[in-house]
Amino acid sequence: HVQLVESGGGSVQAGGSLRLSCAAVGYTYGRYCMGRFRQTPGKEREGVAAIRTGGGAKYYSDSVKDRFTISEDNAKITVYLQIHSLKPEDTAMYYCAAELYCSALKLQDLVKPGYASSPGRIKFRYWGQGTQVTVS
Repeated sequence: HVQLVESGGGSVQAGGSLRLSCAAVGYTYGRYCMGRFRQTPGKEREGVAAIRTGGGAKYYSDSVKDRFTISEDNAKITVYLQIHSLKPEDTAMYYCAAELYCSALKLQDLVKPGYASSPGRIKFRYWGQGTQVTVS
C-alpha cells in the first residue's frame, strides 16, 4: 500500500525559499512519475512540475520554470520541489501525485494551462495530503 507523505510547507516572506518533500511510503522498487500541483480557493488546480524518476525527464509550467526545481532521491523514494524567489502569488496548497506505471503517460501535458480540466488528464492513483505555502 503506497502513501504519499508531504512536508516542507510554511509561511515565508517574499523572496525566500522553501523545499517541499513528497515521500512515497510503502513503495520500494521501480520508477514512477510524480506531478506537483498547487491550488488556491476558487481556482483550478495548476500543474507546476512533473518528473519521471530514475533520471527521466522533468517538466515545469512557464509560470515557475525559472524558480522551481524538481528532483528525486531514489534512496529515500522522495521527490523534492525546491522553490526560490517566492512571490505572494505562489501562496497555495501544494500537492504531489504519483502514478507507478506511467511510461505511456504524456507527463509534459500536466504543466500546461487548463490541464486540470482537460478530458485527457492523468488520473493519478496516489495523492499526498497537501502542504500549505503562504508568502507574504
